[in-house]
Amino acid sequence: MGISAHAGHGIGLRRQHFGHLLENPVEGVDWFEIITENFFEPGGRPWAVLEKVRSQVPVVLHGVSLAIGNTAPIPEDYYHALETLIRRAEPAWISDHLCWGGHGGHNSHDLLPLPYTEECLRHVISRVQHVQDRLGRQILLENPSSYLTFNASTLTEWEFLKHVAEEADCGILLDVNNVFVSARNHGFDAHEYIAAIPGDRVGQIHLAGHTDHGKFVLDSHIGPIPDPVWELYAYALQRMGPKPTLVEWDDEVPHLDIVAAESARARRLEDILLGDARAA
Repeated sequence: MGISAHAGHGIGLRRQHFGHLLENPVEGVDWFEIITENFFEPGGRPWAVLEKVRSQVPVVLHGVSLAIGNTAPIPEDYYHALETLIRRAEPAWISDHLCWGGHGGHNSHDLLPLPYTEECLRHVISRVQHVQDRLGRQILLENPSSYLTFNASTLTEWEFLKHVAEEADCGILLDVNNVFVSARNHGFDAHEYIAAIPGDRVGQIHLAGHTDHGKFVLDSHIGPIPDPVWELYAYALQRMGPKPTLVEWDDEVPHLDIVAAESARARRLEDILLGDARAA
């Protein structure tokens, strides 16, 4: 994969923390994940913050607009902006979502679930191969949170994701919270999902909070991380070993120290579960 399993623990670079980061050195964070499209513009305060933090720790790109499942070609201006950002930011790795987001020139501005069929599988594999050939590097695809499924699906989401990763030779960004959310919404076993994912394809893990609305669970990215997500994370670590892990906290964002403390909790859990094995 070209991604170190020991890259450590990161958090998202969010505007609420810009002032603190401009005035203080990075502490307690191994790397930052940036939302790709937020840095397509070449200057401004976001870039001042990014250039400072990347002088101290690595950064990674996480896109929300690649829309790998769309049928229309990826726009050339999107490729140009992404390639420019990659050259400038020099990310350790890049990722986006296993989803679609628009049709007929209309963008939904959402991460929409795919039908898990053989036809869609061939389409997504081809798209991933094209993107990786164009960029000259592997990408990671994140499993989505979802609130509906397609009657036409003949594969489970985890089977679909596994086939895409292996046949397109890409990586997986395993969002443990999304597994929990979708499992609750659709009634499948979250542990079965994680057990089916090839660990050698997982280049990063996401942890986040959610909001339980009773009839459905919303992937709200509000913290702190709930206990069932920590339990699934522990299960993933025990099956796959250490993975670069990010805490996403995007709603009611607290002070940077609080988000970093949540990331430190993931580090401690990894040390407890895998410390002796890693030393060996």
